[in-house]
Amino acid sequence: MLNVSERGGIRTLEDIFVGQTISSPRGSVYGGQVMAQSVRAAMATVDEERTIHSMHCYFLRAGNIHEPITFGVERMRDGRSFSTRRVHAYQFGAPILSGIFSFQTESCGLDHQDECPKNMPDPEDLPTADDLLGHLDLPQARAIAKERPFDIRYITPAIYLSPAEHQEPFNAVWVRTHKRLPDDPRLHQAALAYVSDYVMLEPALRRHGKSWIEPGMAIASLDHAMWWHRPARADEWLLYVQASPSASGARALGEGRMFDRDGHLVATTMQEGMLRFPEFRD
Repeated sequence: MLNVSERGGIRTLEDIFVGQTISSPRGSVYGGQVMAQSVRAAMATVDEERTIHSMHCYFLRAGNIHEPITFGVERMRDGRSFSTRRVHAYQFGAPILSGIFSFQTESCGLDHQDECPKNMPDPEDLPTADDLLGHLDLPQARAIAKERPFDIRYITPAIYLSPAEHQEPFNAVWVRTHKRLPDDPRLHQAALAYVSDYVMLEPALRRHGKSWIEPGMAIASLDHAMWWHRPARADEWLLYVQASPSASGARALGEGRMFDRDGHLVATTMQEGMLRFPEFRD
């Protein structure tokens, strides 16, 4: 559906889509959901032979879980090989996310990748979130243990309830959806965008001896970039490793890489987030 609107005296033409939100004990929309829905909205305006290869998003406002999200897609360019889309996700007439998404026709060229980390334990040998948190009668614990669409299994010890023993800016998990997904490559690409937001700031927390239940902590994603390198299924185990090269000015930078079980690098992520703690406040 197309919508022509007047904003600031400039007429804009957008394809309009509406997405529903998933409940959350935090009361705000999970950022990965908005990104994944934005990816799907952008995909709906691009020929199927063009595959998404990158996105760059800014989180502008917290999303309200009780309201649907309207996605406005601007068709910025369709070239010989690349297509570019700008997506705004709106609630209450204001954007909560703004992103640029790029698509490319299949092409041949140079091919190399970083090596997959070795000697990682198999996901089948690691505890589930339910194993770690299922005994707690708390809304946030139940949401993580029972309601997430992804099975996330920690290789580095989880910091749900206590800080890491070793204060290193590194985190590693296996991820996959709990349920089998249809054989639609675009759906799997959007699902990877969804899961990519879960643990991006965790290396910074580990480096400074913090856990997810740190009293008075305020944490929020500011921006997120992702590059899809090779095909992958989100319903099969992927190794997701993250690091934090820097933290300063109440912000932390996270970088991540996703590998399939054959060692192929399938995606790279970057995210900056806000991290505030009581000991640094006036």
